[in-house]
Amino acid sequence: MDLPDVIDFFLCKSGAEESTPFGPDILVYKVAGKIFAIASPDDVPARINLKCDPQRAIELREQYEAIIPGFHMNKKHWNTLILDGSLAPKLLRELIDHSYQLVVSKARKS
Repeated sequence: MDLPDVIDFFLCKSGAEESTPFGPDILVYKVAGKIFAIASPDDVPARINLKCDPQRAIELREQYEAIIPGFHMNKKHWNTLILDGSLAPKLLRELIDHSYQLVVSKARKS
């Protein structure tokens, strides 16, 4: 998946909205007013930040070179995924779904 495909997948989520609160170079994706993804389209290769369960975040970083601690984010709860073609589309969709569900489930509890 390249960045346009990833962005389409972000926006197909129920209630997902795109905004640029940090300037035009950073795309922010929210649901229920909370961020579930951030994209840096000007980076080459493109990068996305996704929320992640802390234990799983560590495991993913150990398993994949293209998954690193969240850039400019709480590294316990966020990962940065480098879209260099090394991460399988199925994994990307799963991690996007995971990030979205973490935010949605927290919003429902509130």
